[in-house]
Amino acid sequence: MHPITHAAARPDRPAIVMAGSGETVTYAELDHAANRFAHLLRAHGLAHGDAFALLMENNALYLQLVWGSQRAGTMLVPVSTRLTAPEIGYILQDSGAKLLVTSAKFADVIEGVRRECPDLPTLVLGGEDGDDLAAALAAQPATPRADQHPGLVMLYSSGTTGRPKGIRPPPPATADVLAPNALVALATMGAGMPADGEMVYLSPAPLYHAAPIGWCCTVHRLGGTVVVMEAFDPEAALAAIERYHVTDSQWVPTHFVRMLKLDPAVRGRHDLSSHRRAIHAAAPCPVAVKAAMIDWWGPILIEYYAGSESIGMTLIRSDAWLAHPGSVGPAIHGKVHVCGPGGEELPAGEDGLIYFENDAIPSYHNDPAKTAEALHPQGWMTLGDIGHVDGDGFLYLTDRQSHMIISGGVNIYPQEIENLLVAHPAVMDAAVIGAPDADLGERVVAVIQPVDMAEAGEALEAELRAYLAPQLARIKLPRRFDFRPDLPREANGKLYKRELRDEYAARSEG
Repeated sequence: MHPITHAAARPDRPAIVMAGSGETVTYAELDHAANRFAHLLRAHGLAHGDAFALLMENNALYLQLVWGSQRAGTMLVPVSTRLTAPEIGYILQDSGAKLLVTSAKFADVIEGVRRECPDLPTLVLGGEDGDDLAAALAAQPATPRADQHPGLVMLYSSGTTGRPKGIRPPPPATADVLAPNALVALATMGAGMPADGEMVYLSPAPLYHAAPIGWCCTVHRLGGTVVVMEAFDPEAALAAIERYHVTDSQWVPTHFVRMLKLDPAVRGRHDLSSHRRAIHAAAPCPVAVKAAMIDWWGPILIEYYAGSESIGMTLIRSDAWLAHPGSVGPAIHGKVHVCGPGGEELPAGEDGLIYFENDAIPSYHNDPAKTAEALHPQGWMTLGDIGHVDGDGFLYLTDRQSHMIISGGVNIYPQEIENLLVAHPAVMDAAVIGAPDADLGERVVAVIQPVDMAEAGEALEAELRAYLAPQLARIKLPRRFDFRPDLPREANGKLYKRELRDEYAARSEG
C-alpha cells in the first residue's frame, strides 16, 4: 500500500483537502509533486540519508514534500513554526541539514536563520528569484527517479524542559519504497482503520509534529483522504467533520477541552454521524474530560501512549477505558516496566519511572549523555514519564518526571491538580509549576487561562481555592494563582513549563 499505487489505480481520488479553503490535491497530483521534489532534492546535492529541514505552516504542499522525501531517501527534519531564529538555527546545525525548505509566511524568522546559518541554501514558497520553491519544483520532471529509496524523519523533541533533542531513527530495513509499513498494521488491526480507501481523516494539529506526519502518511498508504485544518478552531473542527463526512480523526486533550467549552447549542449544531474513530494521544487526558467526550461522541475514542522515539506503545478503546478509567491501555508494542529510583521493578499499583523494553532502541542525535540518561541498566528506554500498571497490565500515567514539584520534602505531581482545574467551567487551560520558595524549596503555583479573562481576579481565585480544597491534600493546594490570556502550549498539547518556571525563578531572583 502506497500513494504510488493509489495514484495509478485511482488518480482522481482526493489525497489532501484543506479544511478551510477546500483546496484539493488528487493522488495523481500528489504523485507528480512528490516526484518533482525528489528530483529537486537531488539537484541540490542531497543523497540518501542527507538531512533537510522543513519549516512551513499547514498547507496543501506540506505532505507532498514529505512524500517527495520518501522517494529521495533523505532525512526530513520537521521544524516547529513556534521557534525563534536561534532555536531553528540550533536544529539546522545539530541535524546537519543541507537545505531549508520554508514559506514566505516566515520571512522575519528566515532573515534571522540566514544570519545563524549563512551558507545554508534555502527554498521559499512564495519566495523570489532563485529561492522560489514553486518555480524550482515546476522546473523538475514529474516522472519518478530511477534511484527511489524510502526516506526517514528525524523528529526533535518539543524542548519543553531544555534544548530539543533529535531522535535519529535506524536506517530503512529495505530499499523498496513500496515496502509495508508497521504503522499501517497498527492502524488497521489496532485502531480499526479501514483499508478500502474510503477513509476521510481529519488532521487538526500542525503537520510538523510526529503524530500528524505519521498518521497522515498512514492514511495515504491506505488510500484515504486527509483533511488538513489550517489551524485548530473548536467549532471549525466540528464543521469540518460534518462538511467532509470525516470518518477518522486525531486529537490531543486540549482540543477536547476547547470543544467541550463551546456553548451546548454550538456543539449540537453539527452532524457528526459519519465519525467512526477519534484517536488521541500526546498528553494525559483528564478522566472527566474523556468521560464527557465519550458521553458526547459515543464510544469511538481510541487513546494511545507512545513517543517520537518509537520504543513502545499502549492502546485502549473506549469500552476498555470505561472499565479502567484513566488508563492508556496495555502495551501493544514493546514491554512496559515500571521502576523505582534504584532501577528495581515495582509491583502493580506503585508509581515509578516507565520504561519500554524493545529490540530497537534509538539514540539522541549528537547527545550520548541524553541517550545514556534515558536508558535502564537492562537496556530499556524511558520517555521520562511517571506512572503505574494495574493488576491487568493496564498502564496509568501520573505525570512527567521533569514536572514534579518538591515542596517541603513532598513529591507533588502537577498533572493531578491541572486535571481538576480544567474541569472547572471557568477555566480554559491551567499550568501548575513549582516556583522557588525560601522555606519549602518550591511552592505550588497555578497559572490559569480563564474562559473569560474579564472574570480573572480575586473572586475567581477564591472560587478555585474552594473548588480544589475538598479534592486535594493541603500540601498540593496552590499557594498562588495567576491569570493570563493564554499559556505557552504547543498545538500538540505539550506545555512549555520550562518557560513558566524560568519566568518565576527570575522573579524570585529579582
